[in-house]
Amino acid sequence: MTGIVQRMEHRQVALFLIAIALGALVGAVAPGTAPALTLTITPALGLLLFATFLGVPLMAAGRSVVDLRFLGAVLVVNFVIVPAVVYGLSRFVAADRALLLGVLLVLLTPCVDYVIVFTGLAGGASGRLLAATPLLMLLQIVLLPAYLWLFAGSDAVALIDVAPFVEAFLLLIVLPLAAAATVQAIARRWRGGRAVELVMQALIVPLMMVTLAAVVGSQIAAVGAQAAALVAVVPLYAAFLAIMVGVGLVAARLGRLDVPAARALIFSGSTRNSLVVLPLALALPASLALAPLAVVTQTLVELVGMVILVRLVPRLLPAAGRAGVSPAGSGDRPG
Repeated sequence: MTGIVQRMEHRQVALFLIAIALGALVGAVAPGTAPALTLTITPALGLLLFATFLGVPLMAAGRSVVDLRFLGAVLVVNFVIVPAVVYGLSRFVAADRALLLGVLLVLLTPCVDYVIVFTGLAGGASGRLLAATPLLMLLQIVLLPAYLWLFAGSDAVALIDVAPFVEAFLLLIVLPLAAAATVQAIARRWRGGRAVELVMQALIVPLMMVTLAAVVGSQIAAVGAQAAALVAVVPLYAAFLAIMVGVGLVAARLGRLDVPAARALIFSGSTRNSLVVLPLALALPASLALAPLAVVTQTLVELVGMVILVRLVPRLLPAAGRAGVSPAGSGDRPG
């Protein structure tokens, strides 16, 4: 079994691309499967995060909240630099209110769920990023209305509902985290708990494949039906990813972060909270029906980008360290 797991981890990028392609094929050929695939996203993502959290020493992650250098870098990147980047990019669709709101909703909200998985796969400080998650969630809830007011006008603020944020935080962070903490505690006293940890660790790549296929398959038909209208946002999302990788590299050097923390910073700045804000976008008036599709389009672009970054970021920031970036990590898996 160990050999199979190692082969999957070695070929994870190819496997993720295959999952995305299969999801797109199923969704395009059989669009009627979209509701069923949508229902699988939250359970699959919850299991994936449970498996990921099991691989993070949660006691060490709790202590990581006092890593003020890393936490400060994450907050500055996500809530100071990202809004400036998003404002500039969103001007290209400012004339279309639905696209504008979709772009703003998804790009202004940092990811708090599968970013931890991708960070871990790239050898980043997933534990430290996990420790920052509650603050990232709280600040985006508080600051999103202010950003919308500044970038889209005061009437946009009235469209915000915090319920999707709270629900996602409970289902995708609190519940898997509590379950993982329980299993880790049991594993210290009972061999069966350790067996659960090993099995779930072996399932990380397959669970990520299921999640990717479900997300893409559930949304590809709807996006394809409005492809002509949505084509304008694709280069914006690609540009956002490219810009934020560069921003993350510079911010990590300025903050003198170690390599695992620098990798985590890049993923945090690049990855957005699309699965959380999608219900919010779906609740918008019918006249803004393109907004949720703009959110979904970002998801599709981002997933491909994340698969690439899992391989690219360790090359940009090798474990041996680079000038201005310390090589030593602190309790996180090495790259």
